[in-house]
Amino acid sequence: MSSSDAKPVITRFAPSPTGYLHIGGARTALFNWLYARANGGKMLLRIEDTDRARSTQEAVTALLDGLSWLGIDWEGDPISQFSRAERHREAVDQLLASGGAYRCYATPQELDEMREKARAEKRPPRYDGRWRDRDISQAPQGVDPVIRIKTPLDGETVVYDKVQGEVRFPNKDLDDLVLLRSDGSPTYMLAVVVDDHDMGVTHIIRGDDHLTNAARQTVIYKALGWDVPKMAHIPLIYGPDGAKLSKRHGATGAEAYRAMGYLPEALRNYLVRLGWAHGDEEFFTTAQLEKLFTLKAIGKSPSRFDFAKLENMNGHYIRAKDDRELLDSVIGILPEIDGGDWYRERWTPQREAHFLTSMPGLKERAKTLLELLDGARFLFVDRPLPMEEKAAAILDADDKAGRTSISQLALLLAELPQWSLETIEQAVRDFADSKDLKLGKVAQPVRAALTGRTTSPGVFDVMYVLGQEECVARLNDQTGTA
Repeated sequence: MSSSDAKPVITRFAPSPTGYLHIGGARTALFNWLYARANGGKMLLRIEDTDRARSTQEAVTALLDGLSWLGIDWEGDPISQFSRAERHREAVDQLLASGGAYRCYATPQELDEMREKARAEKRPPRYDGRWRDRDISQAPQGVDPVIRIKTPLDGETVVYDKVQGEVRFPNKDLDDLVLLRSDGSPTYMLAVVVDDHDMGVTHIIRGDDHLTNAARQTVIYKALGWDVPKMAHIPLIYGPDGAKLSKRHGATGAEAYRAMGYLPEALRNYLVRLGWAHGDEEFFTTAQLEKLFTLKAIGKSPSRFDFAKLENMNGHYIRAKDDRELLDSVIGILPEIDGGDWYRERWTPQREAHFLTSMPGLKERAKTLLELLDGARFLFVDRPLPMEEKAAAILDADDKAGRTSISQLALLLAELPQWSLETIEQAVRDFADSKDLKLGKVAQPVRAALTGRTTSPGVFDVMYVLGQEECVARLNDQTGTA
């Protein structure tokens, strides 16, 4: 084992604060978090906030909130990249002193001419190195220089990647990239290298769109005489159409999935399966992932985001979740969903208790918390209930036979001495037998009258939860009986 292998594993998640946690970034954070935990290490969080126009405190807060909701934590306080600018400049001073970097006085006009020439010659635009070996005495007056790295002119830079394998880049294609801009501000390429080194990062796990950056950053590491961290560049997430996941495919921010009624543990499980596999297994607890997660099991091909698959996985987690925890999850999203205020205005301790009692039947049919909440809507509506068209049709079918049945049934239910699931079911079954009706011919109009819908938890559960007085009143509302 090399000395590098012996170091405690330190990963990092280093997002730019864009106002939300992008779903691709969420998976990157998850992979870093799991790899650190699987190897007894830690994950650090760095906010790459050098773009001051976009980097508001609100954006940072939204990002941290998204991570916390997903259950992804980090070691220590988040580190601001912007606050470390002076340290970045110190590293450049070191490179200037060693001859690994130089001042470039090329004007914007000269750079434009280089690009035009490259286009005319049908080659990628590259800085031509004109200030690489020139004496500073030739510097033009009034031009603030940029600082560039001295990339080797020949040979290759090799990235030894844990996912992509050995990737070689001809140095002639990397050119002398800018480390410090003319105003003294550090570039992303420089800042990332200095920060990762100072933070002791041993493993960089990020999207494979950074693979070329890895080569450029490797040049900077070597110029500074620093060890290059191990790297793993994971394939991107694509939409169902095979294009890079974007807003046109639907929600791209983790907080949107919370508002759509997904459980964090379900989204976490789904994201880890986008690119990582352990045989044919689909469902994993966090404890299992901490034992099983390896970089070797990450595939090289892009993954496609399948909303139907996520929904099915979420349904699995809803059914497995404790009823009280599930209700708390529903309550938690009410402030941020459309129609949430409607429920909050009607929320009472009694209705909450009824919701909890109804949970076993509700969660069997729900794939999201929104569906769960919608299934419980019958508990919150005021009398007389609004009727869905199909529900009204059931009551009016066969010359309003359904309304006649529930009118007669309501009289029996009003006199029922004990209100329990057993006595309710027996009363309804006895009534159906007495009228020579199949149970469904009675249960369907009862469900319509009690919920205003054609689907609900089991009809006996609905009747029991509503209570004797409310149940009889709702039946009578649909028969004109006061």
